[in-house]
Amino acid sequence: MLGSFIASRGLKHSRQRDAIVETFFEMGGHVPIEELVARVRQRDGHISVATVYRTMKLLAECGLALPRQFGDGQTRYEPASVDAHHHDHLICTGCGAIVEFENEDIEALQLRVARSHGFEVESHKLELYGRCAGCRAGAGAEGSP
Repeated sequence: MLGSFIASRGLKHSRQRDAIVETFFEMGGHVPIEELVARVRQRDGHISVATVYRTMKLLAECGLALPRQFGDGQTRYEPASVDAHHHDHLICTGCGAIVEFENEDIEALQLRVARSHGFEVESHKLELYGRCAGCRAGAGAEGSP
């Protein structure tokens, strides 16, 4: 899919782009772009930050990656998959951990609320921000808020 998308844009296939794509999909999860750059440069120190950004933009444009913002100023990417179920996120404001979850009751409630207001849902995302158990335990032990 990416190859045909790149060709349709008049771009050339490149070894560097392949390395970025392989690294991204190996990493899985919610990959911060800075972490992807560091990992890609372990494979090939000649790959520029700009090349990583451009490649991730291409992956997002062709539907293979989803850019996400979780309120910390970083763009993270997660692999998109036609087989993947919709999921929502719990984001720890302490350590930055991101937990994916699925809940059919929440999904059904969101649809009922939308319909009651005359909306037809095209897409949505639910992000819950708070502190994970580890951060709450650490804060309690240190006497911090």
